[in-house]
Amino acid sequence: MTPPQTEFVTHSSAETIAVGRKLAALLTPPKFLILHGDLGAGKTTLVKGIAEALDAAESDEVTSPTFTLVHEYEGTLDRHGKRTPVLLYHLDLYRIESERQLETLGLDDLQTDDSIVLVEWGEKFPSVVKRSQGEIVMTSLDGDARRIVLKMKPEPTAAKS
Repeated sequence: MTPPQTEFVTHSSAETIAVGRKLAALLTPPKFLILHGDLGAGKTTLVKGIAEALDAAESDEVTSPTFTLVHEYEGTLDRHGKRTPVLLYHLDLYRIESERQLETLGLDDLQTDDSIVLVEWGEKFPSVVKRSQGEIVMTSLDGDARRIVLKMKPEPTAAKS
C-alpha cells in the first residue's frame, strides 16, 4: 500500500532520477497520477527514473511528450519475486486547451490493470483531477534543488452493510 504522503528533496538531476527509481517501487499498477510543477521543475527528469526502475527505458530515451502528448513505455515490475508486464504512460497536457481535445487522447484506454499513467498539467482539467489517485508535486527550490512530494488520495472504503 502506498503511504498517503512521501517527500524527498534533491539537489541535482541525478538525484531526481534516483528519487524516480524510489517512487517506482511505490507505484503499483493500476495508478493514475498528476505530475504537478512549473515549467522546468523536473517532471520529465523524474519520469526518467521511474522508467529506468521499471526496465521500460534508459533515462536518455525518456523525453518530454510536450508535442507528441503521450509517450508509452513497456517495462516489467517485480511482484512477489515474479516479473510482470507494466505499461508506463507519460502525458503532457500543456498544449491541450479543452475537455473536448482531451477526449481524443483516449484516457480510458490507457487506464488498465497493468498501467501507470503520469499526467503533466493534468490539474488544468476537472475530469483528470477526478480520475487521478493522487499527484506528484515538484517544487523548485534554490538552484537545482527540488522538493518532490507524492500525495495519494485516500482509497474509497467499502460501504458497510
